[in-house]
Amino acid sequence: MNVNLKDRIALVTGASRGIGYFTALELAKAGAHVIACARTVGGLEELDDAIKAVGGSATLVPFDLTDMGAIDRLGGSIFERWGKLDILVANAGILGVISPIGHVEAKVFERVMNINVNATWRLIRSVEPLLLRSDAGRALILSSGVAHSCRPFWGPYAASKAAVEVLARTWAAETQRTPLRILSVNPGATRTAMRAQAVPGEDPTALPHPSEVAKSLVPLVSSEMTETGKLYLVRKQKMVDYRMPE
Repeated sequence: MNVNLKDRIALVTGASRGIGYFTALELAKAGAHVIACARTVGGLEELDDAIKAVGGSATLVPFDLTDMGAIDRLGGSIFERWGKLDILVANAGILGVISPIGHVEAKVFERVMNINVNATWRLIRSVEPLLLRSDAGRALILSSGVAHSCRPFWGPYAASKAAVEVLARTWAAETQRTPLRILSVNPGATRTAMRAQAVPGEDPTALPHPSEVAKSLVPLVSSEMTETGKLYLVRKQKMVDYRMPE
């Protein structure tokens, strides 16, 4: 599916590697100007070179998601320069540790929640007014299958992804009468550094490359995508309805 994102402004977090890197590149290929955020300056510079090589453009914003003040200021900076935001891909996150819940150090658990949950909420708060200024604002919140499977030893990460799915669903319900559309995305097991950290004995060549996942995400941010408040399963190429209690 060819998606035209000409004149669209897209913000991608965790853009220096993995799914974030390739999603930023695919958005640029489709014509969007990409605001790429990550801690690793070198990775962002490599992304910028790749985007320029395909005729795209990017603005690099190196910062750590633990800097909540920087997230707050980001929205203001985007408003001053572009006056709106069309696309948000909240991809950045950390694994923490694979460990029994009772053995996880408090500082590790708190860091996972701070980066995966608190920073995502802060980002939503910072850019929501900008997305609402777009004629077709789109937001993707990256999740994981462990948010539903509650896989043993993945407690902190699983809990954090369940939390961001709830944030996405709530946000979608609050904005359903606006042009803004919000989806959670489960990319499935992917050949990333995080996956290698979590499952070190796994053959990475048996997993899809993050560039494959990225190609599946771009159609979700097009103006033709009208679904909101749902979970998209990349591997199965389908939307899942959450069971909403009355």
